[in-house]
Amino acid sequence: MVTKQFSGSAEDADLARADSLAREIFSDVANKWALLIIEALGDRTLRFSALRGEVDGISHKMLTQNLRMLERNGLVERTVHPTVPPRVEYTLTGPGRALRATVDAMCAWTHRHLGHIETSRRRFDA
Repeated sequence: MVTKQFSGSAEDADLARADSLAREIFSDVANKWALLIIEALGDRTLRFSALRGEVDGISHKMLTQNLRMLERNGLVERTVHPTVPPRVEYTLTGPGRALRATVDAMCAWTHRHLGHIETSRRRFDA
């Protein structure tokens, strides 16, 4: 697999700039639903209803919006099969699978530090 290098301006890649493309992308994928969808898809291909069942608490509307955003950013591939009714499946693309490694690391970090965070929250809230 060949990774395409960014060919835009340095300003577009600068997360510190409010108007940068990098910040827009970061904002898109760094939300709880996008992260949970990426984690749920993993190495699998899932239909919409199966994916919704994997992401507890997500509404139909939020799943639709996030899948569209992930597809627009090239992280999820949507395949429509010409059946009646149409069968639609979702899978991570190469860049989506690469992002999943980061999501997996965040999940592992959360599990590793959950006790510490719970203790800190109780102490702070007291």
